[in-house]
Amino acid sequence: MVMRFWLGFLILLSGTSAALAVDPGTAVEQAHAEIWRRFVDRHGVLVDFTDLDGTIQLPTPEECREGKPNALGWFQPIENGAMFNGLYLDGALNRWKATKSDDDAAKARRLMEGLLLLNSISDVPGFVGRGVSTDGRSHFPMGSNDQTMPWYFGLWRYLESGLATPEERERIIRHLTTTTTAIIASGWKMPAEAPFGFRGGFNGYTFESAPRQLFVLQLMHRITGESRWQTDYLESLTQRGGEGNRSRLEICQAGMVFDYARTHNWTSCVSVSALRGLWEMESDPERRAAFAEGLRKSALLAAESLPDGVKFQADDGTTFSQDWRSAMMPLWVPQKTEHEASDLAIRQLREFVKISTRRHGETSFIREPVSAAWIVTLCPDRSVVEEHRPAIQQMIAYLDYRGLYYSTFFWVECAWWRLQ
Repeated sequence: MVMRFWLGFLILLSGTSAALAVDPGTAVEQAHAEIWRRFVDRHGVLVDFTDLDGTIQLPTPEECREGKPNALGWFQPIENGAMFNGLYLDGALNRWKATKSDDDAAKARRLMEGLLLLNSISDVPGFVGRGVSTDGRSHFPMGSNDQTMPWYFGLWRYLESGLATPEERERIIRHLTTTTTAIIASGWKMPAEAPFGFRGGFNGYTFESAPRQLFVLQLMHRITGESRWQTDYLESLTQRGGEGNRSRLEICQAGMVFDYARTHNWTSCVSVSALRGLWEMESDPERRAAFAEGLRKSALLAAESLPDGVKFQADDGTTFSQDWRSAMMPLWVPQKTEHEASDLAIRQLREFVKISTRRHGETSFIREPVSAAWIVTLCPDRSVVEEHRPAIQQMIAYLDYRGLYYSTFFWVECAWWRLQ
C-alpha cells in the first residue's frame, strides 16, 4: 500500500493525468476498454489511430486503388491491421485463458476473423493486406514481411489456444497452407498487387528474416504432419549467408538487433514472436536452448527501452491531427515501384508531423517501451522477466489510455497477461 501511494504521488508530480490508473490491473482494464471502444473496426481489424471519440478518416476505396496517400498505405489509419491483430491476439487469448469469459472469447474470435479477411481481399495468392476501406474490401496494394509474420503468429496462437472450433481449424489451416505455398513459390517474398509484385521477404540471413522463415516451416509441419516441412526446416536451420556467414540457428541464438534506428522494438518484436514460437514448438534440446538464449538476449536489449515508458507527457503542448489528407496529399504522385512509394511516404510523413506533433511522443515513449515490455515477457527465463516486472508494471500504471490517439498501447495487454 505504501509503495502504491508513492507511485501515485510520483505520477501526479510528473504532470500527466494518469493518476487514476495507479494500480496496473486497473490500468490494463482501461487500456482494454479503449482498444475495443475505438480501435477495432467492424471487420475485427485494429486501426492505427482515431480521435478520442472514435471518429476516423478512413481512405476511400478509390484512394486505396490509386495508392493515396501512398501505395504502401503508410501513415494513415489502416497501415498495420495484420501486424497489430496478429500480435494482439497473444494478449487477447491469454486474457481469455485467464477469465474464460464468453466476451473475451468472442473478442479473440473477431481478431482471428479479421486476419482471415485480410488474406481474402485480393486475387493475388499469398497476399496479406494491411486493412480495409469503408467498403470492407478495398485495400492498399502492398503488405510486407512485418504484416505477414504476425498474421501467421496470430493464427497459430488461435489454433493452439483451444478456442478454435473444427470448422475454424479447417479454414485457418487452409489459409495458412495456400499462403505458404504462394510465398515459397515466390522465393519467400511477400506477394503484392500489380505493378509492385512483391514487398519484403523471409529469405535473408538477418534477425529480421531468419526466425520468420524457420517459424513458418515449423508451423507447417505442426499443422500438417507432413515430413517435407520438417526436412525443409532442418535444412533452413543450417543454411549460411549474410554478414559473418552465420547459420539461421546462430542468428536466432544471437537474438534481436537494432539495425536501422536507435531502437525499433515495435517491428523487431515480430521476429521475437517467431523466436518464441520456435522455442515452444521445438523438441530438440540443443536447438530449444539456442532459441531460449536468443529470447534471453532479446529481452535484455529490449529492457533498455523500459525507462522510456514513464517519459510520456500528455500535456506537453503537442497536438494530434488525423487529417492525413491535408498534410500528405499535396505531395502525391503516381508510384510504380516500392522505392517510389516509400520515398513518397517519407516525404509525406515530414509534412504530417508538422500538423500532428503528438505523433512523436506516442511513438517514442509509448509504442517503443510497451512493445519492449512484451519482448521481455516473451523470455522463457522467468528470472529475467521478474527482474523487470516492477518497471513494466510502473509503465502500465503510468498512462491514461483514454487520452491516447494511437492504438500501439495494445502491447500493454500482451505484456500484462504474460506477467500473470
